[in-house]
Amino acid sequence: MADFFAAYQAALRSLDVAVHIMPRPVEVVTAIPFPQDREHASYDADAARRCWRVLVQADRVLQRFRGGFQGKSSPVHFFWGSFDLAATRFSGRRAPRHPGGAPNCADYVMVEAYSHECASCGFWPGSREGGPLQEAAFYAYAYPEPAGYADRPVRPQAAYYHRDMREFILPYDAVRRSATPDDDVLAFVQSTYDAAADLARWDRAALERSAEAQRR
Repeated sequence: MADFFAAYQAALRSLDVAVHIMPRPVEVVTAIPFPQDREHASYDADAARRCWRVLVQADRVLQRFRGGFQGKSSPVHFFWGSFDLAATRFSGRRAPRHPGGAPNCADYVMVEAYSHECASCGFWPGSREGGPLQEAAFYAYAYPEPAGYADRPVRPQAAYYHRDMREFILPYDAVRRSATPDDDVLAFVQSTYDAAADLARWDRAALERSAEAQRR
């Protein structure tokens, strides 16, 4: 990692590009500064390519889902800290102050990110370093989580609510083995959004495009 970071910085300087970045990872428990990190020194090209292919396909499906919303929403974007692909919809109402607490991430970042009520979904490639969820999965959550959200039935059958993470989870392996993977992911993100929007009483008529508008 240290060698890669040095080469990256040198490449930017050779192009007369001056970029100020925080030279350490965020949202991980062990945050070794990049110039000092000689622990992480492996690269699996096949795994990296397979992960990229999953992200490309997940982006395509999440873009379809995003098209049904005309309120404020994020683009489908990649968070390099938590290493997940995400798409977030906002109701337009202020949210309670977020408590923060993400590892090696300033609380003000989370306070700003969750300043307004939202329903978010995305894809996460999993982790080998412990934590409540190791498997790759599509996920969905609401902030603030409305009463009854965890008990709301969602689709498809393989989806479930993870009590520790306070998120709905659709294992990637179930999607990979499905004969209709696009339909399964769309059913997951739509039904979890429905749960959040209905229980929190979002103004769905004002925020969503009609089926006819989406066909056009």
